[in-house]
Amino acid sequence: MNEDQHDHELIPISLVAHHAFCPRRAWLEAMGERTDTHQMAVGTAVHGASDNLAASRASTLRAVEVTSQTLGIVGRCDRLTISDSGAVTVVEHKATPVRRRPEVTEPMVVQVALQVFALRESGMDVHGGAVYFTEHEVTVPVPVGDREHRLALAHVDGVRAVLAAADAPPPLEDDPRCTRCSHADVCLPDERRLAPVRRRILVADPDSQVVHLVTPGSRAATRGGRLKVTQGDRELSSVPLERVEAIVVHGNVDLSSGLVRELLWRDLPIVWCSGSGRVIGWAASATRPNGWPRVRQHVESEKGLLSLARAFVTAKICNQATLLRRRGSASPVSDELRALQRRAAAAASLPELFGIEGDAAARYFAVFSSMLTQKVQDSGLCFTHRDRRPAADPVNAALNYAYGLLTADLIRAVIACGLDPHAGFLHSSKRNKPALALDLAEEFRAPIADSVVLGAFNNGELKASDFTMVSGAARLRQPARRALVEAYERRVNSTFQHPTFGYQVTWRRAMEIQARLVLGVLDGTQPGYRGVMTR
Repeated sequence: MNEDQHDHELIPISLVAHHAFCPRRAWLEAMGERTDTHQMAVGTAVHGASDNLAASRASTLRAVEVTSQTLGIVGRCDRLTISDSGAVTVVEHKATPVRRRPEVTEPMVVQVALQVFALRESGMDVHGGAVYFTEHEVTVPVPVGDREHRLALAHVDGVRAVLAAADAPPPLEDDPRCTRCSHADVCLPDERRLAPVRRRILVADPDSQVVHLVTPGSRAATRGGRLKVTQGDRELSSVPLERVEAIVVHGNVDLSSGLVRELLWRDLPIVWCSGSGRVIGWAASATRPNGWPRVRQHVESEKGLLSLARAFVTAKICNQATLLRRRGSASPVSDELRALQRRAAAAASLPELFGIEGDAAARYFAVFSSMLTQKVQDSGLCFTHRDRRPAADPVNAALNYAYGLLTADLIRAVIACGLDPHAGFLHSSKRNKPALALDLAEEFRAPIADSVVLGAFNNGELKASDFTMVSGAARLRQPARRALVEAYERRVNSTFQHPTFGYQVTWRRAMEIQARLVLGVLDGTQPGYRGVMTR
């Protein structure tokens, strides 16, 4: 193999260490998955000092880049200590945010062994290695002999096999390593079986929020590490950028170029919506993960994946029947929807599935008004049929807006997984719409969007005076948009028991879990997909 080929195939030593911990973890790293966890934050902080080149001295070198063309690996040594005789010791800095013990593990041994190998290949006189545990301020020697060398080479070969495989490695089963893995929230090791989760790997919800910019004529910019929203000379809001998960722009709101750039640097998506809630577009970082599964997504989208399409429609009809049973007074229709749900699960083709979905939607919306209180119906806010755009009445206008909020949230969830919002399996990708986000929206329409709209009208948060009629179309006034956004945020941040996995989760987190279950079908780590079906 020539030198140019080696350059293109250099494997990071850190990736080999991840493989020693878990082959699937190595796959996730190679696919570009990133997480914002306590472990990652501590690791980054620990390497702040060791990455400081200015701190190097004659007897101590820091952040030394190493390469082995023989093994095809590349990496960085945190610290090299050099004795008076010129003997070099490799010192790797490690924190222990989970284990809490200064204990050398197999991944650490592999990492140090490969660093030693690369340095010796470059001509250095390396006598050994060690791990410095920053929180304990303890240095533990690491033996680097023939056994460690063979172990490290085996994991280098293992990484190459993982990267060459068509499917992702399966997750570990009932393994204690998962409970201390920083990537558990994207790996979902127990959820891949699509069965109740017997243990719960606690993944803290991020201390961040989706920011909705709804005030017409306002402007959002970044100053001093904060997102600041102003209207003229008046400051409307100020939020630390660390607490921003995504931004949804509603209507005529400006973003500064500096804010857009900063959000993309931080891998935070931006979604633009019209004043009526229709998604106009979005921006996302170019460094999205899962490039290979994304290619497979487009291939399967073109061929058609009936199993996914059936699951989306089955969950949608199930949730319509559940909401109608809970809030409405049309129990026969709820029973009819259950029958259609069973037919959808067994549909033999997409045309048949579309027919069942259309039949279910017609029956559901024919009795949708039964879920509005009598007081609301007597106020003149009637609902007779579903109008998309333009909305013929306030209820349809509110539904359109809520569906837009839901679609924006699902675009964010799909982007977080590295999938393409455009390549769907139920909705056609030919009409330049976010087809996959719309696919996933089906199972969340009733329990989130419809529920929010019904609650807002029934609770008096939305009234007839909150809407205007222009050329026969109903439009939300500014207070109505704000009220609907607030009601939506309360709903998606509330928790429920996941019907498949049995643990408590927020609706917003459930959206990303479902998107990652689609990813699991595409990368081969799970047998199928199951939608969120409320009871």
